[in-house]
Amino acid sequence: MSGRRAALKAIDWLAFAERVPPNQRTMFNNLKTRSDAIAAKLRSLPEKPVTIDWSYYKSAVAKAGMVDEFEKKFNALKVPEPVDTQTAVINAQEAEANSAAAAYVEASKTRIVEYEKQLDKFKNMIPFDQMTIEDLNDTFPETKLDKAKHPYWPNKPIAEL
Repeated sequence: MSGRRAALKAIDWLAFAERVPPNQRTMFNNLKTRSDAIAAKLRSLPEKPVTIDWSYYKSAVAKAGMVDEFEKKFNALKVPEPVDTQTAVINAQEAEANSAAAAYVEASKTRIVEYEKQLDKFKNMIPFDQMTIEDLNDTFPETKLDKAKHPYWPNKPIAEL
């Protein structure tokens, strides 16, 4: 029993509570209360079950062989314990989530570098009220007029008048 108790993972309830939305706070409190009650009940149980004094029962029971038969059946009884099939799945999901988070962090770092370059560009550019059209087109190339698409801009072609 103690081996199983040591194998159980402790829950960080404070970190868990930080992530609970306000509309689910009552469900979280119910879960914590129930978990604490089960944990307290589990801690109150002894490490090993109380051993049966078969010699006392042999002397107290009048029918011969009955206690020996019970003892043999009791010792032959094996209570099956459920097999843990979900820990491996959970560990795989955790590893996948950690790798996805690490990839996101790396992508975010590259985005931050790009955004810092843009920020430097905005900090070092000429103020808008002092810019000429050529300065605007040099600073922001996407604003440059495409003569192939709009050859007469800002005027309309004579045919459209």
